[in-house]
Amino acid sequence: MKKLLSLLALGASLSFGIAHASPCDTQAADKKLSGAAKTSFVKKCEKDTAAAAAPACAAKAIDKNGKPLAGAAKTSFMKKCEADAKG
Repeated sequence: MKKLLSLLALGASLSFGIAHASPCDTQAADKKLSGAAKTSFVKKCEKDTAAAAAPACAAKAIDKNGKPLAGAAKTSFMKKCEADAKG
């Protein structure tokens, strides 16, 4: 019985780990990359994704009154928006 519960717990933890993989991790797995090659690929992929999201996020950085955000409010909004775009 203990072995069965251990296997179920292991299976659940592995499935949760896979479910939270970023799109860049998934692409690296599809390309069968590992080690330093995978690390380099994922880092570049995430950087490119953030760069592509920046213009879209900047266009959305508007307050309730239609004014562009500025200062800390804009910085905070941009960080969250770009993080959401990464996946």
